[in-house]
Amino acid sequence: MAAAGTAAPENRLQPLKGRVAIVTGGAGGIGSAVCAHLASLGARVVIGYVGEPSPAEKLAETINTTYGAPRAIAVSADVSSSAQVKSLFDAAEATFGPKLHILVTAAAVIDAEYPPIADTSEESFDWMFGVNAKGTFLCCREAAKRLVRDGGGRIITFTSSGVGSLRPGYGAYAATKGAIEVMTRVLAKELSGTRITANGVAPGPTATPMFYAGKSEEDVKACVAEIPLGRLGQPEDVAPLVGFLAGDDGEWVNGQIIRANGGNV
Repeated sequence: MAAAGTAAPENRLQPLKGRVAIVTGGAGGIGSAVCAHLASLGARVVIGYVGEPSPAEKLAETINTTYGAPRAIAVSADVSSSAQVKSLFDAAEATFGPKLHILVTAAAVIDAEYPPIADTSEESFDWMFGVNAKGTFLCCREAAKRLVRDGGGRIITFTSSGVGSLRPGYGAYAATKGAIEVMTRVLAKELSGTRITANGVAPGPTATPMFYAGKSEEDVKACVAEIPLGRLGQPEDVAPLVGFLAGDDGEWVNGQIIRANGGNV
């Protein structure tokens, strides 16, 4: 028998075999890399998305073709709606059974005008808080009630290294992520005794459509210049960290916010 917190040798290549992971914002950017990585570790993946279904459906098809169906499904869900969040979890259970193991909250939005706080509209503020902070809250609330207990339950939220860098133009966005960090750390304590862990991943500048939105070439070069490793992060730099936290080897990490940013904060 393997020691507590370690996987048996035969499970090392697929440490998430048989486990079900729900990933919001799973159709693009970091979220799609997370879905692909969790699937490679053996997980059955629920790809949460909003808007155009094609990217999510194509990702699900790729995962199913690679690993054998049914290993992934695409589910439309606006995370700012409690009813749609519940439906997302219901769809996971209907497809993969009643045991849900992992939640990853990668859905997020940003105002690509990057207004200073003085010029941030209420509409922009409410939109970002509705998706980023409220959306994470609703998903975490559902997960706290429905994920398996006594081992394997994992909640992994997405915050941002921007909470630490305090870059002008990101005031409201960083505030949404600060709220997520506090919720995540409180939730880890509230789940005491369940063996459900709650941690946050805080990427730095990462080459995704959301990062590039509204930025000039000069803006991008300025961001890269602040990173000691001399490049932007890639979604594939972040996904393995999520995979570690989702598995048995990551169980002793709980209530933490882990920055993955190449050293810029």
